[in-house]
Amino acid sequence: MEYSGGIQASLSGRYATALFELARNENKLDAVGQSLAALKQALAESADLSALVASPLISREDAGKAISAVSSSIGIDPLTANFLGVLAKNRRLGALSAIIRDFTTLSARHRGETTAQVVSAHALDDNQMATLKTRLKSMVGSEVSVDASVDPSILGGLIVRLGSRQIDGSIRTKLNALATAMKG
Repeated sequence: MEYSGGIQASLSGRYATALFELARNENKLDAVGQSLAALKQALAESADLSALVASPLISREDAGKAISAVSSSIGIDPLTANFLGVLAKNRRLGALSAIIRDFTTLSARHRGETTAQVVSAHALDDNQMATLKTRLKSMVGSEVSVDASVDPSILGGLIVRLGSRQIDGSIRTKLNALATAMKG
């Protein structure tokens, strides 16, 4: 069954598809999804963990040991922990963020949801996230899963990517447009 819609064309997509199919076949999609969400949060909060997954200087063995320790400390399920070990062994931990993003997209499609990638200048609170999901649902006509990230350089507003559409309501883009218009 084809879920990827072009995701398999990338390295991260191939790994995400493999993990997705394995999790689906073992009825562990929810557990793997929760583990990857916890890992994504840990990557965002820990500079050391981000450096570990990004560094090509760390040996395969050391990366495997470190990722195993991290997995047990944040409660990663065994399937995801094994997958992370494979990534470390194959020197693919650098693609972990993209793999998590692609897995999330595949899972959302499997549940009949659309995934929206949302960039904001600061983290959205629960109320803002609920309002955003409601508005996106009315635009799309189906449930929307939001993959939120923070980029302070946009100054304010949101950038929303929904499929092939991008809605850029960031202050940075508006200021750049104004500067271009003033140049004449």
